[in-house]
Amino acid sequence: MRRNMISRRNFVVLGAGAMGLAACDAGLLGNGVGSNGAARIDARVDATRDYLQSVYPNTRAIAQNARGILYMPLVTEMGIGIGGSFGRGALRINDVTVDYYSATSASIGLQIGAQQYAHAIFFMTDAALENFRRSNGWVAGAGVEYATPEEGGNFGKDTTELDPVTVFVFGQQGLIVGATIEGVKYSRIIP
Repeated sequence: MRRNMISRRNFVVLGAGAMGLAACDAGLLGNGVGSNGAARIDARVDATRDYLQSVYPNTRAIAQNARGILYMPLVTEMGIGIGGSFGRGALRINDVTVDYYSATSASIGLQIGAQQYAHAIFFMTDAALENFRRSNGWVAGAGVEYATPEEGGNFGKDTTELDPVTVFVFGQQGLIVGATIEGVKYSRIIP
């Protein structure tokens, strides 16, 4: 009997989490018709870029050399056995927004908690950027190099010189330890 109560509790918590993510999504982009979703995303991307470059100044030089940067200002991840994450951001080339993207993931396993974090994906070669832009739902995988806030002072030219795609995850808050983007699917959206 206790087992059914736990299952119901997990169901209720997951349902509430799904509604929370849906509410975040709806609040971010509105209904599409005449919405200011693009302006909101751009404002959040500007704030994320400015924060990243002020706290980790070495990222300025990397940004100047990158062919494009995907900024994801806020990704929310939660799970109780079954988990998922969601966020929205913008791809910038020469610091101009060219496309908007959503980031989603799903997972099953031993997990409980919630967290939020931001990340920036630096595309250091034309080929890496083109591969990202042409894909119908790019999934971050093993070919992605990570830089962490602890390495922020060392995140420089040497870090990205040989790596066509480098991800910098920062601003993590919450109860799940370790934010990565492996397995996250990025899809182009129209805000």
